[in-house]
Amino acid sequence: MSSLHHRHLAVSPDWLALYYKRPLEITHGEGRHVWDADGRRYLDFFGGILTTMTAHALPEVTKAVGEQAGRIIHSSTLYLNRPMVELAERVASLSGIPDARVFFTTSGTEANDTALLLATTYRGSNQVLAMRNSYHGRSFSAVGITGNNAWSPTSLSPLQTLYVHGGVRTRGPYEHLGDTEFIKACVADLEDLLGHTRAPAALIAEPIQGVGGFTSPPDGLYAAFRRVLDRHGVLWISDEVQTGWGRTGEHFWGWQAHGENGPPDILTFAKGIGNGMSIGGVVARAEVMNCLDANSISTFGGSPVTMAAGLANLSYLLEHDLQGNARRVGGLLIERLRAIGAGSPCVREVRGRGLMIGIELVRPGTDEANPEAAAAVLEAAREGGLLIGKGGGHNTSVLRIAPPLSLTIPEAEEGAKILAEALRSVD
Repeated sequence: MSSLHHRHLAVSPDWLALYYKRPLEITHGEGRHVWDADGRRYLDFFGGILTTMTAHALPEVTKAVGEQAGRIIHSSTLYLNRPMVELAERVASLSGIPDARVFFTTSGTEANDTALLLATTYRGSNQVLAMRNSYHGRSFSAVGITGNNAWSPTSLSPLQTLYVHGGVRTRGPYEHLGDTEFIKACVADLEDLLGHTRAPAALIAEPIQGVGGFTSPPDGLYAAFRRVLDRHGVLWISDEVQTGWGRTGEHFWGWQAHGENGPPDILTFAKGIGNGMSIGGVVARAEVMNCLDANSISTFGGSPVTMAAGLANLSYLLEHDLQGNARRVGGLLIERLRAIGAGSPCVREVRGRGLMIGIELVRPGTDEANPEAAAAVLEAAREGGLLIGKGGGHNTSVLRIAPPLSLTIPEAEEGAKILAEALRSVD
């Protein structure tokens, strides 16, 4: 055990997870690579949990942070803040929500808390619909709407949560159906659920479930849900903490794969927009955002330094068409991984979009989740010089692959080769 690991264990909660049998200290990064304390270089296919969205040590972002820190680091939302207003204007315009207002937080968890506060206040209801296998953060209220027991340490909640089918296409009672029939069955389930309960405040859903193992429904499910929700006056909250900013390649926001009936009422974001800086936020139409009848501020949300980073990062992403790069390079990577998976008895499915790819592992010849294999592949990939993540539903048996959106084709090929070797080591 390293000295730093020993010190970590002495002062940190037992439930604060670390990857790897020999936990890794990352000291610096550049582009799509990071280095550990021993000087070893790794290709990063997880980006600090989908947070280093563009690149490590991106010069445009580090320059903006340094220049803003040299002027003023902090002021709070009690004062006018030019970088915050400028970033809010850009996010509002990009969101697709009409008459949009933006509130900045420091994390995705806090953003989802705020969305829940808005929805329950606007609707006068503490009842919330959420998706099975979902994850929305680690605060008390976010845990209460999380449909993944590995990340839900308590059933106590200020909210009454009801869980809906549809977030996982290839498991569950409707997996045998075609896409059209799957959507019809999930809509019927929602209709039936609403017939047995008081009117909920909102449905909160990740267009692609992140911690749940990069699972998603067929395109159009949430548009079909929207028709039902609108009849009941129920709001739709799209949790874009992991799917936002073009990561899926095909769309800038995940909700756009379900946009037939318009944008969500509330959109939450975080992670990638700051490229590692602590930024989260909520976008909602003015009528919903302004429903609170008490004062509120954010001490750290919208800080001048993080907003400067967000502006520089968003500009870089748009100017360099990183959404298009995610589509092109991600498409190549997922095809490589599917070819590799076809030859592995442990791989049940390779799924995802753009640079958001999951590899689900099972015990050979069964549909039984294989968390031991996932842990072993994680270790083997590290030994090969590649960092990936893991997640999943009933058991943590999905490899999560989400590199920075500037990933190059040679780097994608290199990562696929390392993953192939790692999978062979557990077959």
